[in-house]
Amino acid sequence: MIAGAVRRLTEAGVASPRFDAEELAAFVLGVPRSRLLLADGFDDDHEARFDELVGERARRVPLQHLTGVAGFRHLELAVGPGVFVPRPETELLAGWAISAAAGLAAPIVVDLCSGSGAIALAIANECPSATVYGVEREPLALAWAQRNAAARAAAGDRPVTLVQGDATAPDVLAALNGTVDVVVTNPPYVPDGSTVSPEVADHDPAAALWGGPDGLDVVRRLLDRTSALLRPGGVLGIEHADVQGGTLPALVRRHADFDDVADHRDLAGRPRYTTARRRKLAG
Repeated sequence: MIAGAVRRLTEAGVASPRFDAEELAAFVLGVPRSRLLLADGFDDDHEARFDELVGERARRVPLQHLTGVAGFRHLELAVGPGVFVPRPETELLAGWAISAAAGLAAPIVVDLCSGSGAIALAIANECPSATVYGVEREPLALAWAQRNAAARAAAGDRPVTLVQGDATAPDVLAALNGTVDVVVTNPPYVPDGSTVSPEVADHDPAAALWGGPDGLDVVRRLLDRTSALLRPGGVLGIEHADVQGGTLPALVRRHADFDDVADHRDLAGRPRYTTARRRKLAG
């Protein structure tokens, strides 16, 4: 069954056909993929359900929409239509934010454009001393984030405060202005007209993807909001496309309120996120 699914997914152009076939088989059987070889075989109901799911995946419905979950660092998050599926490369940005917060006694962290809540919830999970806020504009995405936040709070993680609003608006979290230690964001950054996979084009919400002609329209507006939120010496991390490894750091450097700008690569060696520090007050 799995071998046949792998062939079917390969013919459909799925990037990881064996992994996806095994994940779907494990999902149908109700076991972790690591235990798949020890599971009992499919009965007729399992076979029918597996065939149905493989057909959906061959039509390029995201794997995470079919299983209902996406792994992110140490978490399993609920995802589905209306929310951006968190990517493994974003785990590096979350790890940077966790490290930055972990060195502080009682850090305040803000995740802008929070989506499913992946970054905010990972920080709350791995840095329990942090007070974490997430901002998301889109109602459907916010509903997924709220669901995930409730599940993590029930599991014993420190609660995350989620706010609906435009992350670039001056009134969003205005009461925190000048007090935040870490701002992290995975904003819409795909340049308009870019070629993306069917999983992205047809299923990820457009509001989470497209960032204008050069992909940086939202980032430009976020920099002023971030500058207001951060305390002097606070730090910022922004994910970006691999084609923006020069343009996004240059944009941040041109902003008068930031210094110590650096770009960071992912595990494949591609430019992935930019960090900076809010300038300290003179004297």
